[in-house]
Amino acid sequence: MILNSIEQGSGQPIILLHGLFGAAKNLGVLARGLSACARVISLDLRNHGDSPHSAEMTYPAMAHDVAETIAALGIHSAMLVGHSMGGKTAMHVALNHPDLISKLAVLDIAPVTYQHGYDAFAAAMQQLSLSPSLTRAVADATLAENIPDPSYRAFLLNNLILGDAPRWRVALNEIRAAMPEMLKWQDPPDTAAFPNPALFLHGGKSDYVRPSAHEKIAALFPDARIETIENAAHWLHAEQPQAVVAALQAFFFP
Repeated sequence: MILNSIEQGSGQPIILLHGLFGAAKNLGVLARGLSACARVISLDLRNHGDSPHSAEMTYPAMAHDVAETIAALGIHSAMLVGHSMGGKTAMHVALNHPDLISKLAVLDIAPVTYQHGYDAFAAAMQQLSLSPSLTRAVADATLAENIPDPSYRAFLLNNLILGDAPRWRVALNEIRAAMPEMLKWQDPPDTAAFPNPALFLHGGKSDYVRPSAHEKIAALFPDARIETIENAAHWLHAEQPQAVVAALQAFFFP
């Protein structure tokens, strides 16, 4: 599957992968920060943004999409950044295609299985009545019944297209069906550890990259370093954008 992409800047290519319910445009702060010295390409993963939808939504399938899209763009070697679900996808790309990825940066996720999911959020989005008279204010108030965090509601509502035929840009049925798979981590079969440099950035207020995951990170990514972004939780690039951009710049262009 060839994914929708947004490009800016010139130079060595850096690929950006968003998290669940996100899109390429949500990583604009990273793209702008890195585009001064690189060709930055932000991708919409399958079932998100303007990329095609598919009933199959596994990390191997999404990683194949990314590798196929990179090849279609005529890129033979790239640096890769992924946040959350995009970070797990990025790890699969790196492990399966180490010749394609020169450096890997993973934002606030580890190669482990998680227990907390977002099925309730997807269910609330599906329950929203999509009538032509729907306004963003009404949608926000309706979602607030099940999603109390206003910043996260605003993030989810980026996916709502209003008008005569309102619709969600994300494939909610497919995402809900795949939610258990999104929480898992399974090592790609018959793959060696990633031989190139890797950076794992995690938010100081986040519990997504616990010390118990460090051994697994080191086993799969032996040339990795783990750094903390202080005063940030899971959406560290939104909460501390300058610190995240600075860390990525120092890693990619030492």
